[in-house]
This record gives sequence, C-alpha cells and structure tokens, in this order.
Amino acid sequence: MTRALITGITGQDGHHLTKLLLELGYEVFGVTNGEQKSQEESFTKLFPHVKLLEGDLTDFSSLVTIIRQTKPDEVYNLGAISFVGISFKMPEVTANVTGLGFLRLLEAIRKVGLEDNVKIYQASSSEMYGKVREIPQNELTPFYPRSPYGVAKTFAHYTAVNYREAYDMHISCGILFNHEGEYRGHEFVTRKISHHVALIKNGAIKDFTLGDLSPQRDWGYAGDYVQAMHTMLQQSSGDDFVIASGETHSVRDFLTLALKIAGLKGDLDSYVKFDKEMIRPSEVDLLIGDPSKAKNDLNWVAATKFEELVRIMVENDLNLTKQA
Repeated sequence: MTRALITGITGQDGHHLTKLLLELGYEVFGVTNGEQKSQEESFTKLFPHVKLLEGDLTDFSSLVTIIRQTKPDEVYNLGAISFVGISFKMPEVTANVTGLGFLRLLEAIRKVGLEDNVKIYQASSSEMYGKVREIPQNELTPFYPRSPYGVAKTFAHYTAVNYREAYDMHISCGILFNHEGEYRGHEFVTRKISHHVALIKNGAIKDFTLGDLSPQRDWGYAGDYVQAMHTMLQQSSGDDFVIASGETHSVRDFLTLALKIAGLKGDLDSYVKFDKEMIRPSEVDLLIGDPSKAKNDLNWVAATKFEELVRIMVENDLNLTKQA
C-alpha cells in the first residue's frame, strides 16, 4: 500500500486530495499543528481512517520525527499561511511557514535518508507571477510577486528546483492558479461571496462588504486540481507545471454570477458595499495560466467550467445556511 504524507491536510486542497488518495487505496497521514481543533475534528469525522500527526513546518525536529515514523512514498506539501491579505499583516510568519517550512521539510527527508525514495509535491502558486511579465503565464514566465505570500512561495519554488537539481530528488511543483470549492475558507473572496449571497437569499442579512471588484483571476475547481498533483508524482522525474483553466474572470464576474445563481435580482450595489480597508497595499491585477504543458505531459485539463464552479459553491452555501 502506497503511503502518503500531507502537510496542511485539513485545508481545502487537503480535503480533496485525501478523498482522491483514499479512493486510490493509499494509506494517508496528515500533519497538523494542533491549533485548529474544530477543523481537525470535522476532518476526522469525514476521514476517520486518516492518522493526523502533530507537527509544524516551523519545527524541524517534529518533521524529522514524522518522516521517520511514517516513511512515506509520497509527500504533498500543502501547508502554508495561504491567505494573501494576512501575509501583509504577518510577513515574517508567512516567510517562516510558507517559505522556510518547505526547506525544513526537504531537510527532514534528507536527514532520515529517504531523499532517493520519496516523491515530493510542492504547492507553488500563481501569486508568484504577481505583476505579470507576459499573458498568459507559463512555466518560463518570470516571477514578480506582489505580496509577502507570493515572495515566500517563490522562495519555496526555487528551493524545490535547487534540491531537484542538486540532490536529484523527485520534486514536482504545481504552479496552481486560483482554485476554489466547497471547502474553501471563509476568508477568501470567492467563499465570502458565496456564503454571504446564501445568507441574503435565506433572509439572514441584507448586504455585505467587499473591496476591489476589478482584479481578474484564472479560477478552477480544487477537486480537479488535486488530480494534477497526484499525476505529477506518477511521472518518472520531477518537473514544474502550470495548473490552470486558461480563462480569466473578474471578482465582479464571480459576484454577478453568484447572485444570478441564487436568484437575486437588481444592481450589485443593492447587495454589496465597498470597503476601502479591504484594499491590499499592492494588488495582482490579472492572472491567466497557460496549461498546455500539463495537457501534453500529464493529460490533464480543467474539467469544471467557471459557471459550474460558482454554482457548486453557491448551492453548497445555500444548503449550509438552510441547515443553520
């Protein structure tokens, strides 16, 4: 039985990836820091056969212990301070967890002596492109991160490339563009929209606040994107892959479609108030990925279209708010 270790397992991608690996017959272990008990409890209810181990990407000794204990065949590093907005308020913590955390993980694998046996996935991010140098963005597009999160992800990405070349380790980086779904955290704009639209539809609130509606993103469904993660580690060697839909839509587009799906009519101003406090110090205006390499080498394409993604999220939150 193949053994997989996932950092950040209780997050959105961790949920989808765990489900996929269990369906494939894997034995799955997860790393948690013990600080989000309610999140861990809900995860365990969904996946009672997954063993959660307490550790932290900022604690090298805990990572060594976990690697030695689990002896994984595959490691998926999904752990990070993943909300871009928070990274401006906590830049040092973001760098320590999101950037240096992956370096510690690789060193833990080498410390245990498994560098020749483990296949590793690093969750890189389209935020590394930041102030984009070309449209669309591919694996060779230069990075220009515009947030502490993007900078930390860029450090981790180049660390992966360096260890792959220096130590011949099987490390693949998925440069994932924005991917959303029913497990998305409420701090992210897409889930904030779907959740509040559902509350309005069910009569709980009349309106809510958002920041800039103009940024454009390449949005896909997280359930599709974790399949690409797994496929990368089934290749004979590690590589970098852009994982994206190849389409771009604005935050305004997402909001407009969510309101339509919920059956809410009228102007956007009737439901959403602008809050300048939500504007970031520096913003990424446009992201759109070129997934040609993933299509050619991995036979992967984004199966879920934008409208279907928004529908999944809105209908999920409509059901949750009704239950509440």
